[in-house]
Amino acid sequence: MCLEKRYLDVLSDETGPQVSCYITAPSYVLQQLECRIVNHMSSLIVGDNEELVSNVITIECSDKEKRVPFPIGIAIPFTARYRGNYRDIMVKVCDINLQSSYLNPNSLEGMKGGYKKESFTVTKKGLTLKSSMDSRISLNYPPGVFTSPVLVQLKIQPVDPALVAHLKAQQDTFYSVQSTSPLIHIQHPSTYPFQKPVTLFLPCSPYLDKSNLGSEIDHKRRASATINRITPSYFNRTKSTSVRKPGKNASECLKLLGFRSQDSGWCGLDDVVVKTIQSGLVSVELYEHLERFIVLHLSSIMDNSHLVTFVKSLEEAMLSTTACIVLSHQKDNPHRIAILVVPSKDLSQVLKDLHLEGFGGPPEPSRHFQVREGEQLLLRFTGNVFASSNGKDYGKDYTLIFHLQRKPRLELQIKEVDEFGNYSCPHYKGTIVVYKVPKGKIVPNLNQSLVINETHSQLPLCKLPLKLPKKPFGITCSIGWLRSSQKKMLSLFPQLSLCAVAPFSSSNSRTLMISQNRSMSFFASGKNRFQLSPTNFASWLDISARLAGVTLQKSSNSSGKIKCSLNHSSGLM
Repeated sequence: MCLEKRYLDVLSDETGPQVSCYITAPSYVLQQLECRIVNHMSSLIVGDNEELVSNVITIECSDKEKRVPFPIGIAIPFTARYRGNYRDIMVKVCDINLQSSYLNPNSLEGMKGGYKKESFTVTKKGLTLKSSMDSRISLNYPPGVFTSPVLVQLKIQPVDPALVAHLKAQQDTFYSVQSTSPLIHIQHPSTYPFQKPVTLFLPCSPYLDKSNLGSEIDHKRRASATINRITPSYFNRTKSTSVRKPGKNASECLKLLGFRSQDSGWCGLDDVVVKTIQSGLVSVELYEHLERFIVLHLSSIMDNSHLVTFVKSLEEAMLSTTACIVLSHQKDNPHRIAILVVPSKDLSQVLKDLHLEGFGGPPEPSRHFQVREGEQLLLRFTGNVFASSNGKDYGKDYTLIFHLQRKPRLELQIKEVDEFGNYSCPHYKGTIVVYKVPKGKIVPNLNQSLVINETHSQLPLCKLPLKLPKKPFGITCSIGWLRSSQKKMLSLFPQLSLCAVAPFSSSNSRTLMISQNRSMSFFASGKNRFQLSPTNFASWLDISARLAGVTLQKSSNSSGKIKCSLNHSSGLM
């Protein structure tokens, strides 16, 4: 009889147990299985074009001799913030050597979010197919294109127009690129060459219109956005040309770039016909297998070498996300900080959420940078402030692993390294230096956090200033002591100038506030004020202790102040 068991794991001392997974199996098997959350391994688990949407878990059988009666059911909780027609939920399974394979989930209890693959079979009779992921994309395999049935896999990767605009701004040679089609991945068996041309219809806006494709990248494009089905037709093979409407710029053209194999790489296909069927829709005729291809709309003719460079840069940029680092202090406890890696497009919402949680204040978010899915960021604390994750072990480096769907966050306790440091400032000062960690310098280890092989010599990704308010002190002294010790203090330290501005009003006690800086002012709670200037604060405390046995007490009063209670009503001489 099979039962279901919930497995819990504790990620840190400050958080409660989390559900790692649910396993359905015979009861005697459930007693032998152990499940742990190993999110520190995610950098080595996630691959290109994948997004992690769940915890990374490991399942082991405590009895190595016992055989597990497969199959068993495993349910993994996950949260997908961005979903859409182009991405699918898959379960990625890795062995101890990190060799991976994929499983199709029975229901949406998956672990990986990757681009969907659409599979279909093309027979001798041919096939006309409209993609279920994007109805604007259709394929026509004419009868006789293959000599026997062939299995084909299609994957569609939309291109963010904002990314195209960013690349154009970075490189002047890309200026002529107006827009692109989605990046199409097609897998055909290489042993079956095309006997006839295959026609594809693709969306390609004539202008760089963010409203056209931007929503696709955000995975929020409405599934109901469809166009009338185009009846495929066949065209004669000619030199690459552009069919343009009257009034259109004569220098505008459409260009197809294809990736044949790892050996040949990307190239411009000058002998392939690319035609405009209607506004925003083009047709392409393929005479050979291409692993992936893309159509570019150009305002003027560009050299193929520049086009290849553009597509390579685009592919690389599509694997990255523009992000920044947010450092926020807890308002009620400045010793507690939260550090987050935030996608730039989510920055405003994240800052609002932090404010509702009671976090805020300086510094401003870091500069924006490019980070890839699963990339590790090393946080190194320098200066007079260091941090601890458990309130005990200070002085360590910490890591954050970026996952677009996982909201990477680190909460730490900070304290000063030297309580007498930064003596002329009301704050202890430090800096968080952020480095990228190359995958080659990460050591896989299931039992502990990943180890960095060596200190990084590369330039830091960014730096964040860190400030910690100094603790207030309390000094209790009597007016009698002030009268008797004033002459002694002045004789020992003639540079001190202690003067009374006015007599105190009658009261049993008075409170004096002393700022921790070189030029100190004493403020009475009534109308009275006297001044001590200029001297070193630490020396003044030492003098006070030696002359009258002054006791220093911590106070919850204003940050960076000294509280001095006067136990008699009197004036100062």
